[in-house]
Amino acid sequence: MRATMVLFTILGVAVLGRTAAAEDARLAASRDIASGMQAALKGELAQAMTTAGPVGAIAVCRTRAPAIAAQAGNAAGVRVSRTALRLRNPANAPDEQGRAVLEQFTERLRAGDAPGQLEHFAPAADGGARFMAAIVTQPPCLVCHGDNIAEPVRQALREQYPADAATGFAVGELRGAVVVDWPGGAQGAR
Repeated sequence: MRATMVLFTILGVAVLGRTAAAEDARLAASRDIASGMQAALKGELAQAMTTAGPVGAIAVCRTRAPAIAAQAGNAAGVRVSRTALRLRNPANAPDEQGRAVLEQFTERLRAGDAPGQLEHFAPAADGGARFMAAIVTQPPCLVCHGDNIAEPVRQALREQYPADAATGFAVGELRGAVVVDWPGGAQGAR
C-alpha cells in the first residue's frame, strides 16, 4: 500500500510538472504574441500619425487593429483581442473574468506596480488558458484618448464611435488590455 501511494505521488508530481511546463510555454508564448501584436499596431499608428494625423490614426485603430490581432492569433492558433473598462468599441467589452482582471490591473497601478508587471495568466478547466497584458496610457495616446482632444479628432470619434467612452485618460492610467485566449487542449504555440 505504501509503495502504491509513493508511486501515485510520483506520478502526480510528474503530471503536475508537465502541466506547469505547458502553462509556462503558453505564458511565454502569450507574452510574445501580445508584444508582437502591440508592436505591429504601434508601428501602424505611428505611420498613420505621420502621414494622416490623428484622424488617420483613428481609422487604423478601427480597421487595422482587429486585423493585426487576428493575424497574430491565427499565426499562433489562439484568439487575440483588446478589451477595456472604458470602451471605444462596444464589441470589445470584457467578459466577467476580463472585467475582474482589468479592475485588478487598475488597483495594482494605483498601488504603484510597474506597468510591465501587469499581466495575468489563468489556465481553464477545459485545458485552455487566458493571458491578459495591460495597456497603459502613454503620452501619444492622449491625442485621441485624453481630455484635450482637438475638434477634428472629436468629430471623427463621434462619427466612427457614437458610444465612445474611451476619453479623459491621463498618462499612466490603465487604457485596457491585450487578451490571448488559448483553446481547450492547447499545450503551446504552434
